[in-house]
Parts: sequence; C-alpha cells; structure tokens
Amino acid sequence: MNLTLSLLLPELFADLPLTLLGACALLLGTFVGSFLNVVIHRVPQEEGERDIVFKPSHCPNCKAAIKPYDNIPIISYLILGGRCRNCKVGISPRYVAVEAITGLLWLLLLLHNATSPMGLTWVFLSDIALATALVALIFIDSEHMILPDVITFPIMLFALGMRIILPLVVGSGAFDDLLWLNSAGLLNTWPLLGKSLLCAVIGALAGGGTLWLLNQAWIMLRGYEGMGLGDVKMMLGVGAYLGWRMVLVTLFLSAITGSVIGIALMLYRGERNLQFALPYGIFLGFASIICLLTGPTLLEWYLSSFR
Repeated sequence: MNLTLSLLLPELFADLPLTLLGACALLLGTFVGSFLNVVIHRVPQEEGERDIVFKPSHCPNCKAAIKPYDNIPIISYLILGGRCRNCKVGISPRYVAVEAITGLLWLLLLLHNATSPMGLTWVFLSDIALATALVALIFIDSEHMILPDVITFPIMLFALGMRIILPLVVGSGAFDDLLWLNSAGLLNTWPLLGKSLLCAVIGALAGGGTLWLLNQAWIMLRGYEGMGLGDVKMMLGVGAYLGWRMVLVTLFLSAITGSVIGIALMLYRGERNLQFALPYGIFLGFASIICLLTGPTLLEWYLSSFR
C-alpha cells in the first residue's frame, strides 16, 4: 500500500499494516463520536462555542458530572447498562449509536481510500471531516428537524477550501468530476484549480440549487414550504465537495429512500397526506456518506445498464 501522507506522518508510520491503521481509525472515530454527542445535544439549545467545547459532560436528567471512566465510548454505556451511575435513569441509545456509527464510518473511509488507486492521501482526512459533520447533522435533524447554520455554513467553507487545496496537493484524483473531465477530454486548457472551482460551483448549484427550485415549485403548487432552507444550505456545501455527478447520485438515493420510508411511516401512523413531516436531512446525509464511500461505483453500475 502506497501511503502519501508523508507531510502528516513520520516515515515510520508509512509502513504500518492496514489492520493497525484500521484499528486506530475505529478507536479514534468512536471518541470523535462521543464529542459529536455533545454537539448534537448542545447545538440545538444554542449554547455558545465555549460551552460546547469546554463545558463538562453531565447527565441530562440529574445534571451530575460524568466521570472520565464513565465516558469511554461504547464500553461505558455497556458497563452501566445504559443508565446514569448517579440517578439510574436510562441514557438514550443515540449516544452509543453515534459513537459506533462514527467509528465504523472512519474505518470504512480508511479502507475505501487505502484500496483506491492513489492509496491513502489527504483526501482521506478531508472525507472523514465531511462525513463526521454529516453524522452530527443527521442526528440533529432526526431529533429537532433542523440543520443548524453553525454546521452547514462551515461545510460550505470547508468544501471550497478543499476544492482549492486537494487538487494542488493530490492532483485530479482528488475529486470524481475532475477525473471525469480528464477522461472526457474537456477543459484541457484550463488550469487544474480553475476546473476544480468550476466543478465546485456546478456541484453546489446541482445540489442546493435543485432543492431550492423544488421547494419554490412546491410553495407555488401547495402554498407552503416542502422543506427547510437547512437542506438547501447543507447540499450547497455537499454538492461543492462531491461535484455535480456525485451530488446527483446523492439526490437520487435520498429521494428513493425518503419516499419509501416516508410512505411506510404514513401508512403505519395513518397520516395519509402530503403534509406529513419528515426530516429529509437524514436521507440526504446518509446518501452523501454512501457517495463518499462508493458513489462512482454506483453511478458506473447504473449507467452500464443503459449500454
């Protein structure tokens, strides 16, 4: 395996086996997931950045401070039987789910990038940063039906920054749409940075712009919003990062899964009307993560069925 993280890691780590790197990614991911639980709990309450980062963790019920030995991802939850040590009130399984999902996601992204033609590059770190933010948005939307600006706006800036940095460091292989332009022989006279920024703009418009147009059409037809602007802001950033090809796959996947689950929930609850509220950010987030992991493969499989 050819590791090209030499600017980040000493040469000593370049020869570490993938199994060890995978174990480290899984472990670090669970700890990051533990911090995400704090973000998911405190951001909707509009707590300040200092409180989110530095305020000690405490039980939501009795407010007792959580001891460090009770704050070990997944393990502490299992040892305590999913209950607070102090008041014995049950702790939401969401906490352990976020930790497990984040850890598994870091591992999958490591394996995906390590087995790619380029091997592990800075793209891996960029992918896990975006995916981690998406996990926070997914769970916040599932509980509060909001996608906070404090997360969606940084995703936009992050996507723009990566569209500038990654092509300069990694080359055209950093993004799917740049590889597609090369294979199609388009914009060959353009500098790489120019092509990357153009793809970012097109991707943002394809992602956020499509949702905004759909929402405006829904307002004209039905007289009320079909989705919040949080979804639009989220997909502006995701679209800029993934590019127009992958963001179209994201919208397609989210539409299918959202429709199937939405119809199933309507039938289950007996709410058979078009005003049934569904946090669509969940489906957009998961679809975006799927595209990070296997989007080009899915697209190629789909297109091959028409050949």
